[in-house]
Amino acid sequence: MSFLSLNHIEHYYFSKQGYTKALEDISFSVPEGSFISLLGPSGCGKTTLLSIIAGILQSTRGEITLQEKPLSASKSDIGYMLQQDYLFPWKTILDNVTVGPKVQKTETRALKEKAIQMLEDIGLSKVIDSYPQSLSGGMRQRAALVRTLITDPKLLLLDEPFSALDFQTKLKLEDLVSSLLKDFNKTSVLVTHDIGEAIAMSDKIYLMKANPGKIHQVFEVPIEIRNLSPFQARKHIKYQQLFDRVWEELNALESQTAIR
Repeated sequence: MSFLSLNHIEHYYFSKQGYTKALEDISFSVPEGSFISLLGPSGCGKTTLLSIIAGILQSTRGEITLQEKPLSASKSDIGYMLQQDYLFPWKTILDNVTVGPKVQKTETRALKEKAIQMLEDIGLSKVIDSYPQSLSGGMRQRAALVRTLITDPKLLLLDEPFSALDFQTKLKLEDLVSSLLKDFNKTSVLVTHDIGEAIAMSDKIYLMKANPGKIHQVFEVPIEIRNLSPFQARKHIKYQQLFDRVWEELNALESQTAIR
């Protein structure tokens, strides 16, 4: 049984002058516990597709199901982590992490204790009562990750969550996120412009083309890479071999987009 299924998704943006076809006939399935990446040139509709999966946008055509249920019945099962952490500056880190359950009126003592434990597990035990402005970018993103996971979403969507970080912090956070998602057996979809990140973190990569956005090619990440942490994966010979293949295809797509 497919955990997440996209069936013939299409999306149009309408204006007074006409319309733009952003996505065309996108179909794929994601098994439970797996990690996939959406990769492609700018304007190929990666973030639009992620927003449709999140339920933020309604596709013009097609259907998405989560555990064989319509997406409209599954929105509470989806967590979304963005490029920016969007922590409230007037709330402590602990209060930021538990803001979702508070809004939903589901916060309990046990959940608060769980939040504290998760913050301790990812190295934020000393800043639980601190405010966001006193934390580094990497620490803020770690707090944002806990905020996303605290509601125990079945599906985690990641929209370039490491793109604003310096390279060293990015690599460390990739390892942390990868480890946590495997521990919690989360099904995840990542949007990224970074080929290396897609290979190091994913089980499968969907390379998209633009005008309109559609699946161009699918790359299976070798099991030897998937069994390693993202940092260690970058050292494997098969990582470089796959990087070269994806780079060649992506470079060709970007050249086609530039010509148009």
